[in-house]
Amino acid sequence: MSKKNIVSIEDRIPKLKQARKKKANQRLIFYLSIFFFLISVIVYVQSPLSHVKTINVQGNVHMNESEIIHLSQLSSDTNIWMIDFGSIKTAIKNNPIVDDVEVSRNLPWTVNIEITEHNVIGYLKDENNYFPILATGVVLNDMGQATYNGNSPMLVDFSNDEVITRMAKELNELPGSIANLISEIHWKPTEDNENNIFIYMNDGYMVDGTIRNFSERMKVYPSIVSQLEPDAEGIIHIGVGVYFESFEPNASDENDLEEIPEESLE
Repeated sequence: MSKKNIVSIEDRIPKLKQARKKKANQRLIFYLSIFFFLISVIVYVQSPLSHVKTINVQGNVHMNESEIIHLSQLSSDTNIWMIDFGSIKTAIKNNPIVDDVEVSRNLPWTVNIEITEHNVIGYLKDENNYFPILATGVVLNDMGQATYNGNSPMLVDFSNDEVITRMAKELNELPGSIANLISEIHWKPTEDNENNIFIYMNDGYMVDGTIRNFSERMKVYPSIVSQLEPDAEGIIHIGVGVYFESFEPNASDENDLEEIPEESLE
């Protein structure tokens, strides 16, 4: 073997020392990086930098944003990593207006609250105030308003909570296209029928009906109206049987309506 290919141990030692030193430095840098990263995380978590600074509330129509934030108990002192999402959802859902709620965080310091409210299916008229009625039948007595916006039917003379709940359930199941045609619903209980109601429609007709199966019976309202003369005025009866009672003096008292599916009126 040639002497030129022989490397003495003395020549190799400096290179080995240099390689070991380089690896040791790399290892030290790695550990120091982890150390300072952990320190930074601890400082961030323990400092106001991790506190909630922004609360975004969406989906609320009848609830005030300030009320939702108050129920959530979130504040600028709340650590964004210590948020109890379950407790916040439970607290907000205790409000009868709320149907569902979703809570999420958006780092570094934002919390999002998405509200889904129950449908407002009508307004209860009480003297000079109008109170929203939810699909659940709950009347928002603390949200009375002096004016009626006309977006939902007005319920008049409804003084029984159970009756209001049943009426609300029927209205909630009614297609929006038909519910929007209803102006007022008056509760007219009799000795024989406590469910008797009288309805004023936005298209000029009046309807005599009953709360029981009201949503099913009213689904045929467009078919009933289509059989009447455009200038006809009177009362459409959808209780026991279906007929039109005209206001015209020369018209017959009762005009039977045809082509209305009987199964839709059961």
